[in-house]
Amino acid sequence: MRDTDRALVQAASAVAKLRCRSAAHTLATAARTADGRVISAVNVARAAGGACPEVVALATAVTQGVSELETIVTVGERGRTLVTPCDSCRRLLADQFPGLRMIIGPVDDPRVVPVTGRAAAIEAGDPTDEPEVCDR
Repeated sequence: MRDTDRALVQAASAVAKLRCRSAAHTLATAARTADGRVISAVNVARAAGGACPEVVALATAVTQGVSELETIVTVGERGRTLVTPCDSCRRLLADQFPGLRMIIGPVDDPRVVPVTGRAAAIEAGDPTDEPEVCDR
């Protein structure tokens, strides 16, 4: 993992500590653009549904005219855990940014994997590659 990847985890953790203080916001995402900018986002959880932080980050990137995201990471528990994007979010990210890399795994031993491909599907808990409904 590169120093820029470690910095991205730190950025997501900082957002989580600052903004994830209620049941409505429990996850934070940081995504690095190809030109080095960092886009951050939190989830919006509601009883009737909500939005994962990866979707909020993707929408922010598109709104800002970003043509390529390089790496993304999501943290939970105010930065104490890394969270693998759900299948729906992983597919959406792969459709929009096929070269995107995800930082996943245990916080003390994270790894970087492509958002596309079989390894990412298995890591996300989707060995059958069946669509999953997001419940985060």
